[in-house]
Amino acid sequence: MDYLAAFVTGGLLCVAAQMVLNLTNLSPGHVMVLFVSAGAVVSGMGWYQPLIDFGGAGATVPLTGFGHALVTGILDGLNRDGLMGLFTGGITATSFGITVAVVFGYLMAILFNPKG
Repeated sequence: MDYLAAFVTGGLLCVAAQMVLNLTNLSPGHVMVLFVSAGAVVSGMGWYQPLIDFGGAGATVPLTGFGHALVTGILDGLNRDGLMGLFTGGITATSFGITVAVVFGYLMAILFNPKG
């Protein structure tokens, strides 16, 4: 049942993003920023954690989950380190994902030649 909940949750978030792309003149970059920001705002209001509790990876993997991770890290850093945590918490919470994206992007650039 957990797999189904993750599939449905992630699928609905992706459908929402595709609808925004199809129904507006926003570029994919704008939609990405919109979804990270929306995830951050919804997380700040305390509404994103129940979605994660239901959908698991279906809610944490999409871009909205990255916004949630930033806000959660900032709030944890603020509680732990005070004002300095406000600046370091988000980076600390998302550093693994950012590192993986950079490393695998670099490896793919080395391994494959672009067509073009």
